[in-house]
Amino acid sequence: MSRITKEELLEKLFHDDYENLKGKKLRMTRVRVPGKEVCLAHIIHSADTCIYENLGLHVGVHEGEEHTGETIGLIRFTPWEAVVVAADVAMKSANVEIGFMDRFCGSLILVGGLSQVETAVEEVVRFFREELGFRTCQIFKR
Repeated sequence: MSRITKEELLEKLFHDDYENLKGKKLRMTRVRVPGKEVCLAHIIHSADTCIYENLGLHVGVHEGEEHTGETIGLIRFTPWEAVVVAADVAMKSANVEIGFMDRFCGSLILVGGLSQVETAVEEVVRFFREELGFRTCQIFKR
């Protein structure tokens, strides 16, 4: 695709009024409209203690718990509120714990055994793709 000039862009955007707008000051704003998307799904097998500590999984409701060696599932959503539904789907599909959930930025961290976290992440991605019509990404495993 070739680049277009500012004038060509304005003509395309305001094709009916372009002649009337020529030479006038225009103010353009960009608005971010999040789509329906699962944009990250990653499974970390047998995480080290430093990963749990850096993710803050050893504080708050998990203070005093030992999760070293467990699997971590990371999932990110837009719109952000979808994380609440994802947590519900994950908890009902496998024996996992919610390590962290943020409905203001759409992040969900699951912890548990490898097969349980894999099942939960796979079911969340499948549910959002097939039932809710979200665009989904590939699930990565390390």
